[in-house]
Amino acid sequence: QVQLVESGGGSVQAGGSLRLSCAASEYTSAFYCMGWFRQAPGKGREGVASMITGITGDGTTTYTDSVKGRFTISADNLKQMLYLDMTSLEPEDTAVYYCAAATGGSPYGCSSFREFHHWGQGTQVTVST
Repeated sequence: QVQLVESGGGSVQAGGSLRLSCAASEYTSAFYCMGWFRQAPGKGREGVASMITGITGDGTTTYTDSVKGRFTISADNLKQMLYLDMTSLEPEDTAVYYCAAATGGSPYGCSSFREFHHWGQGTQVTVST
């Protein structure tokens, strides 16, 4: 059974940085695509960043517009880890952040934040002014 466990959330002031980590029960290359989602209070879950991590993929990354230039997704296959480096954080980034993975899929499915089958339990990120 696939397990994804997030860590690294916390409280930070606007302009600060955080690194989220996701420990996977399998090599990241075993998944076609992995990504980060978030859900703010009273809002639906949205895709933040995704990456084609599969061994046959090219590592293509995708970001939602609001985080481009501020967030970076990366993976360490041997450590079975997915990361999200977040800089210049804004209060609007406050949310529960989820790690997700897709066993199979397509480039479109990965970049459009669809076709994710496995989810972590989430980690809270709070950005204050």
